[in-house]
Amino acid sequence: MRSKPHIAVIGAGAFGGWTALHLLERGARVTLLDSWGPGNSRASSGGETRIMRATYGPAQPYTELAARALKLWPKYERRWKRQFLHRTGVLWMVSSRDDSYDRGSLDLLWQNGIKFQELSAAQMKRRWPQINFSDVTWGILESECGYLDARASCQAVVEAFITAGGTYCQLAVLPQGLENAPLRALPLSDGARLAADFYIFACGPWLGQLFPQTLGERIRATKQDILFFGLPAGDSRFSDATLPVWGDHGQRFFYGIPGRDRRGFKIADDTRGPAFDPTSGERLVSQATVKRVREYLAFRFPAMKGAPLIEARICQYEQTPDSDFIVDRHPRMNNVWFLGGGSGHGFKHGPVLGEVMAELILNDGEPSPIWSLRRFTGR
Repeated sequence: MRSKPHIAVIGAGAFGGWTALHLLERGARVTLLDSWGPGNSRASSGGETRIMRATYGPAQPYTELAARALKLWPKYERRWKRQFLHRTGVLWMVSSRDDSYDRGSLDLLWQNGIKFQELSAAQMKRRWPQINFSDVTWGILESECGYLDARASCQAVVEAFITAGGTYCQLAVLPQGLENAPLRALPLSDGARLAADFYIFACGPWLGQLFPQTLGERIRATKQDILFFGLPAGDSRFSDATLPVWGDHGQRFFYGIPGRDRRGFKIADDTRGPAFDPTSGERLVSQATVKRVREYLAFRFPAMKGAPLIEARICQYEQTPDSDFIVDRHPRMNNVWFLGGGSGHGFKHGPVLGEVMAELILNDGEPSPIWSLRRFTGR
């Protein structure tokens, strides 16, 4: 490898932006590309907020990643003198149906130094009387977790990357010839070609479109409806000063972020939606989803019954079949890497995956088997 390799990173979202920054900080020459800009409305990293949590069930790598992320986000906040992580706490409401996911999370939370409390239903009722806990048997409160500013942090990462000497271009990579080994240069939307030593594709739901032969249906974009409801005037019970971020494992998995900065009370059904084209799909919220979420809101947060829907938006998950990330080389090109498959839970891990990818590229490392493409082929 050259002493200062040139690395092209395609995608300036949570995965690509942080990867470009970490590579630059380690001495590489880096060119970062994005079609519509960091945190744009079509990106999986778009929108205002994402949850920062560490509860992930048993036998998985993501609690450890979250623990590292809880160190890296404050590090860069101090460096940039900006806040992106809001430590409201994250409350997991567990029903009596099946608590294996939540119960199986406790050992890993403890092993990775995540501060948490195991709460009874009675304790939660006393602490948050604005929530109806009638079918909840116990809960987990991750006291140092909360939510992240998504769009703003993506933009801050790219700004820091440019300030530190990185090259950023708002251009699209065309799919022509990308699957033909060897890849010597990227065809760009302005007619130019970009040659580099390594190419890292961190372009979220577009990965399968750029590499249909290699990735195809292994990255599937799904349409996800996000709703924001207006808080009662002068009522702080549903603001982030009073209420934690929450996840509710009932018949469906609902999650939400309390009201903040006049954007309203965020709530979403985590059920995977239909296939969605991230480029040209019209971002219209399903009325069936609105009805279902309103019914849930009236049940779980009774004082919010009839609250006005003040904002709605469509995001998309870049879903893999097993919800694990893809971090691996192209099977036929050692200088081409894939970083994606956030599957709705990847944003918080951006700073850590940036570290991971920088180490893999610069030290010729081998990716974790859990994120390897071989898991889909058995080879």
